Amino acid sequence: MHLMHPHTGSTRDMTAGSIPKQILLFSLPLMLGNIFQMLYNTVDVMVVGNYVSKQALAAVGSTTAIVNILVFFFNGFSVGAGVVISHYFGAGDDEKVHQTVETTITLTFVFCILFTLIGCLGVRPMLRFMSTPDDVFADATVYLTIYFMGLSGLLIYNMGSGILRAVGNTTLPLLFLILTSVLNILLDLFFVLVLQSGIAGVAIATIISQMVSSVLILILLTRSREMYRLVWKDLHIDYPITKRIFTVGLPAGIQSVITAFSNVFVQSYVNSFGSSCMAGWSSYNKLDTFIMLPMQSMAMAATTFVSQNIGAQKEKRAARGTFITILMSVIVTGVIASLLFFFAEPAVGLFSKDPSVIEYGSLFLHANVFFMIANCVNHVLAGALRGRGDAKGPMIIMLLSFVAVRQLYLFIVTRFVANTPLLVGFGYPAGWICCCIIEVSYYYLHWKRKEAVQ
Repeated sequence: MHLMHPHTGSTRDMTAGSIPKQILLFSLPLMLGNIFQMLYNTVDVMVVGNYVSKQALAAVGSTTAIVNILVFFFNGFSVGAGVVISHYFGAGDDEKVHQTVETTITLTFVFCILFTLIGCLGVRPMLRFMSTPDDVFADATVYLTIYFMGLSGLLIYNMGSGILRAVGNTTLPLLFLILTSVLNILLDLFFVLVLQSGIAGVAIATIISQMVSSVLILILLTRSREMYRLVWKDLHIDYPITKRIFTVGLPAGIQSVITAFSNVFVQSYVNSFGSSCMAGWSSYNKLDTFIMLPMQSMAMAATTFVSQNIGAQKEKRAARGTFITILMSVIVTGVIASLLFFFAEPAVGLFSKDPSVIEYGSLFLHANVFFMIANCVNHVLAGALRGRGDAKGPMIIMLLSFVAVRQLYLFIVTRFVANTPLLVGFGYPAGWICCCIIEVSYYYLHWKRKEAVQ
């Protein structure tokens, strides 16, 4: 049955109106939300770096690549669900929106159980695989084990906010993130400064905060009267919808997982330079993540925008929105990159006062920061392609660039040129530049030709 839904204040129809305005109204709350979500781990890094030890800072930072392997795969599944929901929303099919929501929430609970078991059992083998130094190993083991025990909170929140994004609602997830991020900061300081529980304390603070955000998002979905309302007795797995979700989500998830796994190799190269370099790399990575927030938010906006417009059969509007979103992302990222380039040492100094850590972090930042502009094109264009239902193209291109090219670069440079922190750190831009060239070529040769025919 095909039902036309009224658009209310808790949804956003992106098939009409000013394109820049629609992208901004969608992506700004999302960007702020991503900033607060990033604060979960960033505050952990700042607290342990300033109040525990350099080794604890290295431990928290070096675990990011391991956590991302599971989280990024799940986020690919979330992207697939969002594309399907956006498509049905743009087409006005409320019944299919509802069925997709029930299916995705059910699958999320399955993933929560599976990933918690995989994460907890895989902590020590993964840390050994990364050649984690002995003075960091114990802290990293404690942090990761506790983090994986509470991973369900993050997964449920990410899926719930993904459902809301698919119908254009980015405001309420932002409010929940602000609340729980403030809670995380207070709990971090309480566990470390008052209870003196060290790295275990920041991990516990993080999972408590994430669990609160997941409960809030489930309450919101349950009490909503919109088409995306969660009805617990209707929870089930619809296999045709699941197939559609995984058609888009599985390639995105595989790409993210393999890229994250590739970054584990990069981390192992960095680990060989000792705990000071590891801590500097960790600090750089937090700033790198901050620079990526606008482009990631606009990539999500592009996915929803393109998917809704393709669902409404507005091909030319989808294409215009893609170009405008890339341009906006480049401008914002360029401004942030310039600020961090000129204020690199104070920025790295937020995470550690150790001179050697600041020196390494500033080195990585100065070398890589402006190449982020190429990454704007990579992420937004990939988001737009997924919104069209094309997940395989971006997956193949990003795997080739972020995995094959990056690992080949590191192998050649460290063995035949010089094994230095600067050249190892430049492995990231090498992949970004390659990806940008290939992805732009793919888009114009494959999709622009179809647009011209239509």
